[in-house]
Amino acid sequence: MSNIIFSSKATAENGRDGHVKSDDGIIDVDLVDPAGKSEKKGSNPEQLFAAGYAACYDGALNLMASKQGKNIKSETTAEIHFMKDTSDDGFKIGATLHIKMEGVSQDEAEELAEAAHQFCPYSKATRGNIDVELKPTAV
Repeated sequence: MSNIIFSSKATAENGRDGHVKSDDGIIDVDLVDPAGKSEKKGSNPEQLFAAGYAACYDGALNLMASKQGKNIKSETTAEIHFMKDTSDDGFKIGATLHIKMEGVSQDEAEELAEAAHQFCPYSKATRGNIDVELKPTAV
């Protein structure tokens, strides 16, 4: 790997029914498998991925808008789906990005959403690996 700008670290113990903590302690949460019907409260890997993807994508969206001279206000909600994988009887994830934009038309919102999807590091990392659906809405 070359040209690393920064790195983040988190350590998980005991998988989906365990605990995850970042090296700086900002993230420090119990994990609970939502499909396990547990009464415990906690996060899950998909929720943590959704938070990261939403933040990264929304940043890319605002960068693309500024490069095009557009002043937008945006909100991105990443919905990460945990699904059965029929190809190997395992599991897989998919994503739906719900993108709200103020300050542009619906056509411009769709163009910006696609430009951000091409630029966003999370989108690049998942491209060809998981299904990602973009749902941009001009508000």
